[in-house]
Amino acid sequence: MKHNVGGLDRAARIIVGLVIIAAGFYFQSWWGVLGLIPLLTGSLAWCPAYLPFGISSCACDKKEK
Repeated sequence: MKHNVGGLDRAARIIVGLVIIAAGFYFQSWWGVLGLIPLLTGSLAWCPAYLPFGISSCACDKKEK
């Protein structure tokens, strides 16, 4: 699994994921579970939605080429 999520993108995803989860707890809603998606993609530095479009915000791919 090749990394395709860069540093700033990762940080934003993790923060947004935590905020969504916290809002789910605060409002006692199951919608907070959706916060796991950006949290996991930020933690793994890999986003499956980027694959079909060939998008990568990771600088590590540019160094390898």
